[in-house]
Amino acid sequence: MRTSLWADRLMALSVRAIGLVIMLAALAAAVASFFYNKRQEADQAERIAMQVNARLGDQLSILEAVRALYQSDRTTGGTSVRAYLAALQPQTRAPGMQGVGVAIAMARGAPAPVEARLRENYGRDITAWPASDQPIGFPIILIEPDNALNTAALGYDMYSEATRREAMRRAWLTGQAAASGVVNLVQERQADHTQPGFLIYVPVYPERPLIDGGAAARVEEELNPPTIATAVGARPLEAFVYAPFRVHDLMTAVLGEQIEGIEGIEVFAGEGPSALRVFSHGRLGWDAHEQKLQVADRQWTMRISYGRFVDRLGRPLAILLFGVAIAFLAIQLHQMQHRRLGAFQALAEEKERHAEDRELMMGEMAHRMKNAFARISALARITLRESMDLADFERRFEGRLQALSASKQMLVAGAVDMVDLGAIIRRELHVAGWPAERLVGLADPEIHLGEDAAQAISLAVHELVTNSIKYGALAGRGDLRVSWRREGDEVQLDWVESGLSDTPHIATESFGTQFIRTLIERQLKGSWTRRAGDHSLAVAIRWPLPAPD
Repeated sequence: MRTSLWADRLMALSVRAIGLVIMLAALAAAVASFFYNKRQEADQAERIAMQVNARLGDQLSILEAVRALYQSDRTTGGTSVRAYLAALQPQTRAPGMQGVGVAIAMARGAPAPVEARLRENYGRDITAWPASDQPIGFPIILIEPDNALNTAALGYDMYSEATRREAMRRAWLTGQAAASGVVNLVQERQADHTQPGFLIYVPVYPERPLIDGGAAARVEEELNPPTIATAVGARPLEAFVYAPFRVHDLMTAVLGEQIEGIEGIEVFAGEGPSALRVFSHGRLGWDAHEQKLQVADRQWTMRISYGRFVDRLGRPLAILLFGVAIAFLAIQLHQMQHRRLGAFQALAEEKERHAEDRELMMGEMAHRMKNAFARISALARITLRESMDLADFERRFEGRLQALSASKQMLVAGAVDMVDLGAIIRRELHVAGWPAERLVGLADPEIHLGEDAAQAISLAVHELVTNSIKYGALAGRGDLRVSWRREGDEVQLDWVESGLSDTPHIATESFGTQFIRTLIERQLKGSWTRRAGDHSLAVAIRWPLPAPD
């Protein structure tokens, strides 16, 4: 195989390999971009979860601070707590809470201390409600800010409702903040649009624990004594500091303007498929990120999706398509360059071939000119030997030269390599004066002769015509019949003159006859025969046809 062909193949393989590397690099970049965008969104979702958890932590700190204040001054707890919250403004500093309140212990059937505290805090009669079958209750005696929604909750015994009671008991037993399950807040009775809600409770224990306790609540006999709730296995409890939350308000306050850049977000109160959905915004996409929210002692679940199709899929797809386009362009440029080089190479080969053809033509021309000069020289020598004087030489030589030229002219004028035998014979007879109607009658089969055969036959027929004009039928003394046929791979030309004035003498050969024989036997590798009869002459020329290419 040629070195250039190996080089072309190596170059083609190299370009394809480079294109493949570009495509793989683009694919890797697209995948990296996809996962980078996904990681970015996961980080953003994590930051939002941290914001929610931080906000809940801040609000829990407020509850802890209110508990400490309440424990420090029980006698004026309500007044001091309201003043503290008015100064702190938690709805402004840590928005999301519906309020901050205090619920104190109440023995069943003894609401008087609770109602007295309500009258002290708000200056009007507010009853504890609803009636409960529990031995102890925890009505709300204070909730700030003092607005229409929160006022509806004053006096409400939260321990009477099972979901709230379960969270309050956890806080009582553990001493830690506890979150309730999802409830409808009492405030929702006054709200235009209801929302799911929950509460967080922080227990308040008395300064000196009781020595004995029981399953039922009891009231100590002191000046303005607080009611102390007791239970088996639990510390005595005086009150709860708590905060009610409306979930939609909480999430809207935490997210703020960020919510506009989120395609969908859902919050579930708990974990697993059975968790209740308490908040949703937009439409959650297929690429949602899940985060955990710490709501006091409970874990909630948040799912969030950004739906940034252009960033998530569009950008990686654009990178991939760009890489594919670059690889395709590189391959196309190589192919175009290869075609151009191929065209240049073909042009160079064509020029080289033309140069070889010109060289061949020059060689062929030189060869043919050499042969032509050799034939002309031979014609001149033969004609000189049989001519009586210069005028006779000129006449004979000119005729033979014209016959030779005629055969050449037929080849050149037709731009062919073959000449019809009939055309050669008809031309010589036409020059000799044969009538046109007899020339038309020469319609034997077409036999095509090559250059050498055409020249030899032209000279031979010219000699026959010349002799016939001088001594035979073409001189007006007899009849001439010319015919030719093909027999297998050979051709036979018959020249028959009859009705001559004299019977030809063929015992000796003239120079012209010798010239014809030499042409037929040496150049055509054929045979020449003459027969003389009563006032007639028959000449037969037979030669083989060359095998077709």
